[in-house]
Amino acid sequence: MEKGLQETLTPKISVFDSMASQYDSWFEDKGELIFSIEIQALQQVLSPLPKPWLEIGVGSGRFAQALRIENGLDPSIELLKIAKNRGTNAFLGRGEAAPFKNNTFGAVFLIVTLCFVDSPLKVLMETNRLLISEGGHIVLGLVLRESPWGKFYELKRAKAHHFYKHATFYNYAELEAFLMQAGFSIEKVISTLFQKPNKVEHTESPQQGFSPDAGFTVIAARKY
Repeated sequence: MEKGLQETLTPKISVFDSMASQYDSWFEDKGELIFSIEIQALQQVLSPLPKPWLEIGVGSGRFAQALRIENGLDPSIELLKIAKNRGTNAFLGRGEAAPFKNNTFGAVFLIVTLCFVDSPLKVLMETNRLLISEGGHIVLGLVLRESPWGKFYELKRAKAHHFYKHATFYNYAELEAFLMQAGFSIEKVISTLFQKPNKVEHTESPQQGFSPDAGFTVIAARKY
């Protein structure tokens, strides 16, 4: 595996660099319960994913720490500093051109990341390259466009929200097509966060299968 944070090439400045602390603090404030609900859903697909693991778009390392994902890639140097302090083996770079050799990882995670990349299909194809040939998996954690939460964030995007003005949300059919084009076969789908935006008051149990009413969808797919 390539070397870590200080020894990878620096990409263009990330839009998250100037708001790293603000982004990270959300998980301990308004997002605390939402984060817990999303983690429960992601935990449904972890076993028996082969190691090692990588999270593309690791951000400040909240998900990586909770799910015990060892490695993280992100274009934001400021977020990676926080992720490194949480124990993540942090790498600076973008999902479209990851600084790793072929067939390096058993599983690659993209959690609320695909909506922020320049080319989702290119990132998925690059992920396929990174995964081992036998049993390699991708795990997506997504807010889908057709969901109440997707519509909520689309409104924020339209109002030039400092984070979501950079986001592009996709529906389930589009994600299914992207995965197929990139060489993946969907094996498991988990849905959660059925409470509406600004009305999340209690924890939820994740449900098997896709639901357009779910605010958060987890897709696990195998490389073929």
